[in-house]
Amino acid sequence: MMIRFPLVVLVLIIGTLRCRMAKAESNPDSGNGYTLASVREALVRQEDTIIYGLIERAKFPSNSHTYDQNYAQIQGFCGSLVEFVVKNTEALQSQAGRYKNPEENPFFPEHLPPSIVPSYPFTQILHPRAASININKSIWNMYFQELLPLLATSGDDGNYAQTAASDLSLLQAISRRIHYGKFVAEVKFKDAPQDYEPLIRAKDREGLMKLLTFTSVEETVRKRVEKKATVFGQEVGLNSDDVGNEKRKFEPSVASELYQKWVIPLTKEVQVEYLLHRLD
Repeated sequence: MMIRFPLVVLVLIIGTLRCRMAKAESNPDSGNGYTLASVREALVRQEDTIIYGLIERAKFPSNSHTYDQNYAQIQGFCGSLVEFVVKNTEALQSQAGRYKNPEENPFFPEHLPPSIVPSYPFTQILHPRAASININKSIWNMYFQELLPLLATSGDDGNYAQTAASDLSLLQAISRRIHYGKFVAEVKFKDAPQDYEPLIRAKDREGLMKLLTFTSVEETVRKRVEKKATVFGQEVGLNSDDVGNEKRKFEPSVASELYQKWVIPLTKEVQVEYLLHRLD
């Protein structure tokens, strides 16, 4: 008997499988394994995804009904439309195997259904305690309370479902980038265990944070992200006079501020939390 899946299920499963194939092709664990250089390359690629996510979300105004707890009034569900979209999408993606990948961390992990597709044998380079490190609640609050007011213009165009979908896509990209700090910390630890072990045994958070902080590197990342946002966010025309015009899809400084205020500090927070359990 042929089993027929609803179209939306097939689309999400196919998307997940394509994502797995793409990650297999660009997996920094291929060949010689994870190195600081390969992990940094992965972080640079993730910048592109986040910037395109910012561009997509900036297409819509604030659309406050998307976040109003009392607006949607969905039968059997208590919460805003964006919460409804995120929780149900995560549940479906969990069934398609998304959260078998150690790079992925759900925003609502409490009641995710198990995967119903064969699991890809991801290389387990992280300490087992890595799975318990999830700061998505902090990312969620930062996104809606601080980032979104900087990114979205005031107004309402009625595209609430599309707005929620773009929110989810951007949230997942930011979460993936921040939680990738686990891989960064693992590689740094393996490169110089003699520097990290005394601080880990002493539970010295401040010392670990200082060891992980490279101000010049952080400034380079911030500048690169703003430059990418400037280039990617241009309105491109066919006339030569259109090149370099000042019309932007969103303000590039928002991308820079996102990294400077939240992405970089939260990534280091994840690194410190991971390292504190590295010797467990």
